[in-house]
Amino acid sequence: MQLAADKKAHEPVVLDMADAVGYTDYFVIASGASTRQTKAIADAIVEGLRAAGTRPARTEGERDAEWILLDYLDLVVHVFTPGARDFYRLEALWRDVPRVPVELDPTDESAASTVG
Repeated sequence: MQLAADKKAHEPVVLDMADAVGYTDYFVIASGASTRQTKAIADAIVEGLRAAGTRPARTEGERDAEWILLDYLDLVVHVFTPGARDFYRLEALWRDVPRVPVELDPTDESAASTVG
């Protein structure tokens, strides 16, 4: 999550999906103010996790950058523009799953070892 915060992601949320679905343990949801920012956030996550030895199994949406999905199997990252996030409303869809509290360090801009 720190990787997204370092690129000024808006409203980051982590949902514990382990008991709700069989294909992942966590959703990380964040927004960028524009498609350029959503791309920068997604790129920072991919590069940071790559530096830690992890690569996504699948990525989608990078071309239009309205909703970028990074699938790390146990962790699925969703980076939205505000309009796409309002439209798809993943937090509302999964309102019954627990939210994971996340503490971010606003001074940490080299969080390559911090997941998502």
